[in-house]
Amino acid sequence: MRWLVTGAGGMLGRDLCTVLAEAGETDVVAATHDVLDITHAAAVRAAVAGCDVVVNAAGWTDVDGAEAAEQAATAVNGYGVAVLAEAAGPRLFQISTDYVFDGTATAPYPEDAPTAPLNAYGRGKLVGERAALAGGGFVVRTAWLYGAHGRNFVGTMLRLASERETVDVVADQEGPPTWSYALAAQLVALAGAAAAGHAAPGIYHGTAGGQTTWYGLARAVFAEAGLDPARVRPTTSDRFVRPAPRPTFSVLGHERWHGTGVPPLPGWRAMLTAAMSRVLIP
Repeated sequence: MRWLVTGAGGMLGRDLCTVLAEAGETDVVAATHDVLDITHAAAVRAAVAGCDVVVNAAGWTDVDGAEAAEQAATAVNGYGVAVLAEAAGPRLFQISTDYVFDGTATAPYPEDAPTAPLNAYGRGKLVGERAALAGGGFVVRTAWLYGAHGRNFVGTMLRLASERETVDVVADQEGPPTWSYALAAQLVALAGAAAAGHAAPGIYHGTAGGQTTWYGLARAVFAEAGLDPARVRPTTSDRFVRPAPRPTFSVLGHERWHGTGVPPLPGWRAMLTAAMSRVLIP
């Protein structure tokens, strides 16, 4: 198959290119932002032509910055996806987010749960979701993503561990820490299942199994790095006020994977062990 990966310079995009190479896929167009701006319709149409799979890992990722620039963020995360959806239709695999939910649930959100984003970033991503679905494409929501490339929570904890004796981390938000490489592998598998007629377009949740808090994740990172988890101290979100409100509960259900031949991602704790043993510890 011929693949187009947009946002190929980002954390997930780089992992997608790695997974595709490891899978023996040689016909891959890795489009960084410098190569392809997804808001430019003519450029998108030209890039999509002849591709069998289009994975959109591009987007505005500055959640707090979106609060002050919602129109600009939505131009990328909403209109840009609409441009891709018009060109790619059911070939599009759009990456979305738990931020389309308000975080008030007490059980994992199913794929068809009502959406109610709390912030500008979530509203823009929801516009993108609707555009992808209207074009007959796939939407894969993820949450609490970390990996070897770019800024993320796990990398920040490893850096702070080398700079401070103790680290205060919020313990009142729950979610599923998800390794970007594992998500990339699942996206590639989903595209293969779709090509074989085993996976229908629609919404899928690409997150690790189980849940923890940021505090629990930080302690696990310290433990995996051979450091004392007691150096991580719990605190509450009101100690770290940010421009964009965050959902307090970001756990997503995985029912849609059943019947596709692609299993849901494994539990977050085993995933973290694999990630840190492979790439995240120097």
